[in-house]
Amino acid sequence: MWFFRRKGASGFSYNSTAEEVTHGIDGSGLTAIVTGASSGIGSETSRVLALRGVHVIMAVRNMAAGKDVKETIVKEIPAAKVDTMELDLSSLASVKKFASDFKLSGRPLNLLINNAGVMATPFMLSKDNIELQFATNHLGHFLLTNLLLDKMKETARKTKREGRIVNVASEAHRFAYREGVRFDKINDRKSYNSFGAYGQSKLANILHANELTRRLKEDGVEITANSLHLGEITTNIFHHMRIVDGLVSTLEKFIFKNA
Repeated sequence: MWFFRRKGASGFSYNSTAEEVTHGIDGSGLTAIVTGASSGIGSETSRVLALRGVHVIMAVRNMAAGKDVKETIVKEIPAAKVDTMELDLSSLASVKKFASDFKLSGRPLNLLINNAGVMATPFMLSKDNIELQFATNHLGHFLLTNLLLDKMKETARKTKREGRIVNVASEAHRFAYREGVRFDKINDRKSYNSFGAYGQSKLANILHANELTRRLKEDGVEITANSLHLGEITTNIFHHMRIVDGLVSTLEKFIFKNA
């Protein structure tokens, strides 16, 4: 259909691939952390960054799956620099350990891609007794970013290259609860709505990036923070939803975005 082929201001369209968008870019000398890198968008992001010469740290909850993805990338790109590190974003202790281990490694950090997430789960609490979607999608990434920010500032200062923080958000932020982020009802099981809670967590991702951008600019730090909607890409994030529910919500987002 015509709207899938139409190019935007960037020169790319709905059908553009990550390889096409990054064609001609030399990422040699850059180090990136990609959360949720063992499947879906995270694994493809890791592959293409490695293809462009970036040293990729795959932050994964499932180390076996992460190892498989790493081996696949290296088989395709023998010169790829890829490492896996364990990270469970639903556990604040795991986030703290990951950040500590990364800083102890002495590696620089140019790119932080906060990609991992869960979607439309039944009501569950994280290991820290916080509603799972808010804990995983927002709080885990918020803490991770905060713990690694000084390392990113140091890297930007030493290398004279602008750092990038990317929060993978979603157009679904428009379908958050009517109140927006319900800080006083995060764990309210009775009024819980699985998709409203997902939208709430994505809204929090956007607000986080917006405020971080303001503070970094105010401090004169050469790091940009962005949130983005990746489009209606079906990955295993839909596994908590019935297929029909996933398709309906996808259609709703598409219609809303193009209305």
